[in-house]
Amino acid sequence: MKYLVTGAGGFIGFHVSQRLLKDGHHVVGIDNLNDYYDVSLKQARLNLLQSSLFTFHKMDLADRAQMEQLFVSEKFDRVIHLAAQAGVRYSLENPHAYADSNLMGFLNVLEGCRHNKVQHLIYASSSSVYGLNRKMPFSTNDSVDHPVSLYAATKKANELMAHTYAHLYGIPTTGLRFFTVYGPWGRPDMALFKFTKAMLEGDSIDVYNHGRMKRDFTYIDDIVEAIIRLQNVVPQADPDWTVERGSPATSSAPYRVYNIGNSSPVELMDYITALEDALGMAAKKNMMPMQPGDVMETSADTADLYNTIDFKPETTVRQGVENFVCWYKQYYQY
Repeated sequence: MKYLVTGAGGFIGFHVSQRLLKDGHHVVGIDNLNDYYDVSLKQARLNLLQSSLFTFHKMDLADRAQMEQLFVSEKFDRVIHLAAQAGVRYSLENPHAYADSNLMGFLNVLEGCRHNKVQHLIYASSSSVYGLNRKMPFSTNDSVDHPVSLYAATKKANELMAHTYAHLYGIPTTGLRFFTVYGPWGRPDMALFKFTKAMLEGDSIDVYNHGRMKRDFTYIDDIVEAIIRLQNVVPQADPDWTVERGSPATSSAPYRVYNIGNSSPVELMDYITALEDALGMAAKKNMMPMQPGDVMETSADTADLYNTIDFKPETTVRQGVENFVCWYKQYYQY
């Protein structure tokens, strides 16, 4: 089968591409290789994907003409759309980057799927869409109408756009609300990466809200396994569905939204303790107030997803953090 993976040089896109190639699929990867973080890390990931089954194009999702040509020439069976401008705090400083990538870019992906008979579009949403929600765990049955960052608002918009195209054109779409993903080859703007770097360099780490935060940390291998299983579960139209009786995560159109997380939130301080144990050193902690756009706690109700694909994450935070530290030390030659 032939897949388009957008964001192939990114953290999740790289791991998903690697797994698809291992399973014998043809993968076309695209990435604009922007400098939001170290481009050499993205290039190092792409170097590991080199294969007769892998083709890479450096291009921008927001480039309508290039995207149209890509879909016409490649004739993808399925699309896994993981490229986006990431980062809650970054969206406070660079809002227009989010409109270009997360809105215009997503529209170009939808149009490509529409005009080229793509069998299934899986796309990355985010747990950030839950915004001001306080009921735990977050459920796809809950309202997600009160985002607290532009990043979250663009992800909510993606879900609405996907539903529109599923309804109008019958394109099967599946949105995945990722919770906090971590592991080897992770992003330098994520807490685990920043903490590890600071500790090995003898610097202090910034701990927001004085460490009184919880996150549903989910290991990358578990995320990839869920995506690989889910791409075979193509949403079907349901003529009996109604707004009044149905879930917001389903529709009369071939449309689904799932939470994808570990379903076992961990205190930030426990996460830091796991890192201290893995590194064999204590962190110098700089306790900070809550940051704009942040939320106190995330926890995923993932029953729908795991009932659908018969899989639950199995990697403990302690094991996952150890794996990351092992990769980090090897990659940066500590």
